[in-house]
Amino acid sequence: LRMLQVKLIVTGDDFGYCPRRNQGIVDCFLAGAISNVSLLVNGSAAADAAQLARRHNIPIGLHANLSEGSPVCEVLKTNSSLLNQDGFFHGKMGFRTALSKGLLNMSEVKQELKAQVELFHELTGHLPPHMDGHQHVHVLPEVRHVFAEVLEEYGIKYTRVPIEPGLHNCDWIPPALMDFYLGVEEDSFNTVDVFTKHGIRWADVYIGLSTMGRNMSVSGIRSAIDSAALQLRARAAPGSAVTIELMVHPGYPSVPPAGGCGEGPDDFSQSWERLHELQTLIEPELQSYYKSRNIQLCSFKDL
Repeated sequence: LRMLQVKLIVTGDDFGYCPRRNQGIVDCFLAGAISNVSLLVNGSAAADAAQLARRHNIPIGLHANLSEGSPVCEVLKTNSSLLNQDGFFHGKMGFRTALSKGLLNMSEVKQELKAQVELFHELTGHLPPHMDGHQHVHVLPEVRHVFAEVLEEYGIKYTRVPIEPGLHNCDWIPPALMDFYLGVEEDSFNTVDVFTKHGIRWADVYIGLSTMGRNMSVSGIRSAIDSAALQLRARAAPGSAVTIELMVHPGYPSVPPAGGCGEGPDDFSQSWERLHELQTLIEPELQSYYKSRNIQLCSFKDL
């Protein structure tokens, strides 16, 4: 079989969440195991993360957050539809519930997204080359339109559309989580036209739901990439390069009270699963697999 030139963007999400997350992501980058990061500008260690990215020349984009912690827009910190009664964002599922009940003001969503782009610019000195959504809020109904408008306004070219091939065959994913993933997938399918209309681009294939946390393994990543490459080879023009984004969450476990986006770190952040991802990603076996398959790690700004 003709070797396909694969450009693999391995994105470490949640940069800026806490000092130990930052350290894990930097260690991963320096080991050549990730090639791109997504910054939470409302994360408690966001300024530190931006400094580390500059020091180590780590390609960095924006992980837009509307669901965890506090807004960065001053006006929205006290009285807005984006906040629950405790004064924080509604949470991963709470945001979706509030949205489905029509309780979220889309002009406030837009205001907060723009404030996050502005803060990113302030912290890093440049606009984000790519911008995706924490807990996949950016593909939700209504939000997707506002998100696309903000990207177009700032000239941000790339995003993430979390449609993962083979997701339906992953019988190791517990039912409740699978329901959430299938919701993300359906929302993503409905987002494609919106993002396309606004001239926004994304990788040819997305991987990351089936390989999160405890489910990550070298063989899992290999088979996900191999099956994606097979699909892509059928569609690709001879000699063309295809792009795959692998979403990952490496880090050393958070130790409260440090971390989070205003409310302290969540369970996933404090768990061993972050460290498991880090250790899997730096496996020499994975690195040599990339070489054998002609897979080149890169970032969105290299495309």
